[in-house]
Amino acid sequence: MALMARRLVQLYVGLALYGFGIALQVSSGLGNDPWDVFHQGLSRRFGLSIGAWIIIAGAVVMLAWIPLRQRPGIGTISNVLLIGVFADLFLWLLPEPDALAARSAYLVVAVLVGGVATGCYIGAGLGPGPRDGLMTGIAARGHSVRVVRTGIELTVLAAGWLLGGTVGIGTLLYAVAIGPLTHVFLPILTIKPPAKEAAPQPTPEPTHA
Repeated sequence: MALMARRLVQLYVGLALYGFGIALQVSSGLGNDPWDVFHQGLSRRFGLSIGAWIIIAGAVVMLAWIPLRQRPGIGTISNVLLIGVFADLFLWLLPEPDALAARSAYLVVAVLVGGVATGCYIGAGLGPGPRDGLMTGIAARGHSVRVVRTGIELTVLAAGWLLGGTVGIGTLLYAVAIGPLTHVFLPILTIKPPAKEAAPQPTPEPTHA
């Protein structure tokens, strides 16, 4: 019971941090990660908030799990429902930076927070995010995880850019830094079950939750 409580607390802290990181990076105006380029592009083209589109896109991606026979966990459902809520909340709360130094600080903190958030939600072990599940589900059909991840992210990045989402140095920084940051934080934040319950499980490549 105590272990599950710890996992749940870490999961929801991680999802809140994800929303915070998204809000920081979007507010910086220096370029979003690929999925948030897409979400922002949808918001600019069709209305609704970025957070609303994060929720809608996550739900649609989960539909693709059905033919892939992926099973969601409580972390998956929570991911779909809450990251967008937290993103919109922090976008509303954060002051809009004007100076380049402040915008750069937002960006650097956003990427660092994204690494911690990834370690939190994957380390909680309560189910992958919808986008991670799509990636690993396709890869399980005999494709390289890296090739699948790159293909998906390039597709949403291109679509988001065409829709008007912000692409910039922040997009590149996130792509380069999120893997190494996750490599650092995931072992620290992984909650290991008691030895009798432990079973090896594949770790998904870090991507947008």
